[in-house]
Amino acid sequence: MTRTDPETTRPETVALTLLPIGSRPEDAEATEDAGGCGDGCGCGAADAATDPLECGLDPELAALLADAGLDPVLVEDVAHLAIEEDLDQGTDVTTVATVPEDATATGDFTAREAGTVAGLRVVEAVLSVASSDEFEVERHVDDGERVEAGQPLLTVTARTRDLLTAERSALNLLCRLSGIATATRAWADALAGTSARVRDTRKTTPGLRALEKYAVRCGGGVNHRMSLSDAALIKDNHVIAAGGVAEAFRRVREEFPGVSVEVEVDRLDQIEPVLAEGADLILLDNFTPEQTAEAVRLVAGRATVESSGRLTLRTARAYADAGADYLAVGALTHSAPILDIGLDLRPARPDRPAERRD
Repeated sequence: MTRTDPETTRPETVALTLLPIGSRPEDAEATEDAGGCGDGCGCGAADAATDPLECGLDPELAALLADAGLDPVLVEDVAHLAIEEDLDQGTDVTTVATVPEDATATGDFTAREAGTVAGLRVVEAVLSVASSDEFEVERHVDDGERVEAGQPLLTVTARTRDLLTAERSALNLLCRLSGIATATRAWADALAGTSARVRDTRKTTPGLRALEKYAVRCGGGVNHRMSLSDAALIKDNHVIAAGGVAEAFRRVREEFPGVSVEVEVDRLDQIEPVLAEGADLILLDNFTPEQTAEAVRLVAGRATVESSGRLTLRTARAYADAGADYLAVGALTHSAPILDIGLDLRPARPDRPAERRD
């Protein structure tokens, strides 16, 4: 390893041209197949007026995604990204070499362990992106259902090459989302019978936030803010930057008067000043259950109370019994293990016609 003298060596300063989100460099050339559904989608949905339910995916599938609170265009984008990453502008060399082009097969997505499932319609979107011909799906369960080991979740009949090419991308998303739903379900069960609810944070996988927060809902949790623009959350670094919690609160109220404001506190003596400023929600950071009960008494219904930090499944009930309205658990999305789900092929049934899902 080469060592440099910090007194004589300075990092080079580089000026970068920043582009607003969603914009393109002025000299970038538009391509015919560029659009809201990812490269290769023929919809060309570059303008906001395009109806997402008419874009790319089968209309029934798009409607199911929309009914679940998911943007069909975003889901198709994720599906495109997953498949394109796996193929890397090439082809599935193993499958092409070993499977005849006209072969078809039926595959069962099956739970290998008990849990709560989420992402089955996302799997169908991945299959739609990967398939070059008609395929059929049989839906055995719905997202949010508890499943047992060995239980079939979704059966797909398609060209064998398409099914095998889509397998890993589909399972990556399905296992990840089902793992989040399963972890969330454990917290929801721990809080059953109380008024407290478990909810997520923004500690999500970049590009997958909407899907991961959907999985939280499937597991019985509720979502906190989806983005930085949904609501204000004043944390310690905002307080330092603004020169105090009261000043930070006033600045948010002045700049965005219609936005809900949540303020993080880590001591009991901070609660009354925050309430005096008019906070809608108080985030108790690293409070014990006993301190939480005292904080709830001080708040006396003047704001919603959320607990964060030091939370475990073992202590969840204690925080709920102390009066917290919400338990914020970043681990729902940043640390949930996957739910083990597999795809098992069996011979296709020749008596069943295929149904287009693309």
